[in-house]
Amino acid sequence: MSVLSSRTGRDRQRYDKNFRLVSGCIPYRLIKADDIEEDSSVDFVNKLEVLMVSSPNRHDLVFPKGGWEDDETVLEAASREAIEEAGVKGILREVPLGVWEFRSKSSTVEDECLGGCKGYMFALEVTEELEDWPERKNRERRWLNVKEALELCRYEWMQRALEEFLRVMEDEGRLRTEEETVQDSSKLEEECQIDPWYCFVVN
Repeated sequence: MSVLSSRTGRDRQRYDKNFRLVSGCIPYRLIKADDIEEDSSVDFVNKLEVLMVSSPNRHDLVFPKGGWEDDETVLEAASREAIEEAGVKGILREVPLGVWEFRSKSSTVEDECLGGCKGYMFALEVTEELEDWPERKNRERRWLNVKEALELCRYEWMQRALEEFLRVMEDEGRLRTEEETVQDSSKLEEECQIDPWYCFVVN
């Protein structure tokens, strides 16, 4: 039995004009080097896996998300939803991937009249997977590569969020590669100082 429990009800739900505010995340992890073949052609993005969860009473997969309530920040809401729906904890990037407007399948009549939802999505690097979590009985976790996840995203706004996540991760991958190249170049230059006559740096 889980010690934690999911928040229910919408008494403390935040609204922005006609939209119910929602916060969520795309949980991800990097595949360890010993889990993939050593191949220099395997880029940073291909080492990524994202976590999706099943929806109660439906067959589609989604990213953890839910109402942003008035006693928490948007980041706290995203972290809470990750624990409640997916049973994961981790490092949440503070800059949102974006904000998307959509109509939730679980919207109440009140939400529909107000105009739907406005969702803030973040990237969450998973550092811990819980064996038990509040919505374990209603949801299953599934790790997927980015291509698989894109194909399984039922909603257009979720696909766009994942595409933005991919762009951010690709940029980070390029930065890592550039940093490694600079470090390697610096090491080579240090070695060159030993005997510059026999050492060359090729651009």
